[in-house]
Amino acid sequence: MGINDNSIKEFYNVILKLKTMEDCRNLFDDLCTFKELEQMVQRIEAAKLLLEGKTYEEIIALTDISSATLSRVSKCVKYGKGYKSVLNETK
Repeated sequence: MGINDNSIKEFYNVILKLKTMEDCRNLFDDLCTFKELEQMVQRIEAAKLLLEGKTYEEIIALTDISSATLSRVSKCVKYGKGYKSVLNETK
């Protein structure tokens, strides 16, 4: 059985129920390995730095992100909706 639209919606609904930093920490600690969390944090940090106008070289030096992953993050920052909407809120 694979992931279907209902399963994805259920996952998003679980995320929307999180109210506190502790709730987030507890769920993501249960849900993800440390490496998976580290990779998500790295991508968010890279997206913030891209939005600040940093170069690929600067971002790789600061985050140790791979150039392939940075390229994907960059495309999402340019053409996606998620990073910009969430990261612009935190400014």
